[in-house]
Amino acid sequence: MKLAHTLGLFGLTILLAAPLHAAVQTKEVTYEANGLKMKGFMAWDDAKKGTRPGILVVHEWWGHNEYVRKRARQLAEMGYVALAVDMYGNGKTADHPKTAGEFAGAVMKEKGVAAARFLAAKAVLEADSNTDKKKIAAVGYCFGGGVVLEMARSGQDLLGVASFHGSLAAQTPAKKGAVKAKVFVAHGEADPFVSAEVLAAFKKEMKDAGVDLEYHGYPGAKHAFTSPEATANGKKFELPLEYNADADKKSWAALDVFLKKITR
Repeated sequence: MKLAHTLGLFGLTILLAAPLHAAVQTKEVTYEANGLKMKGFMAWDDAKKGTRPGILVVHEWWGHNEYVRKRARQLAEMGYVALAVDMYGNGKTADHPKTAGEFAGAVMKEKGVAAARFLAAKAVLEADSNTDKKKIAAVGYCFGGGVVLEMARSGQDLLGVASFHGSLAAQTPAKKGAVKAKVFVAHGEADPFVSAEVLAAFKKEMKDAGVDLEYHGYPGAKHAFTSPEATANGKKFELPLEYNADADKKSWAALDVFLKKITR
């Protein structure tokens, strides 16, 4: 009885010492960009004390869906404050490539729209009490990869940007000395949406502009290789989309190293 009593007290002590809430916390955030309501999603590790670097996560052309939120939670687990941004407004998403293309095109074709929406989200992230506003970076997927690269090209104040299977062609090519961010690119080398000529032009653009570029190419990986839903979507819509578990794992590990390097 005495032993059981002692063990019971020991167990109670452990329970009392344990956190009363989960480490990773999340919340919906709403903000505006040029009068349009935007719906974002913020994640952070509540067990971590003090401010920490902030990461903006920009969604694929499908819009602000569960995938981009999952990436935000993963970044929070790694010790960052992550904000999954809304580039389309009102958190809208697409369930067909035609609609997704229309949404993405509307953002990118009109000068200044993408930047305004990106910077509105950046202001929200910087205003959060957990964020070290001097250490902000951005990660983007597909459409979002193209967005973060354009933000880097335009000289936005970012420690770094990371593009995963993103568009590499420049709307406005980087000018020498104008890019403040270090650039990380994870590219599927079997991605037919980025030709060999476009890839070569991108690398030359970065070199000519004096950009600190970290390039990771994955042989055999197709477009959207980090998204578990890519294979099903590829078959459904007859598009060259395919999840690649090996490339996904390796590119995420490379991102981890990159983020630690630029935020240390």
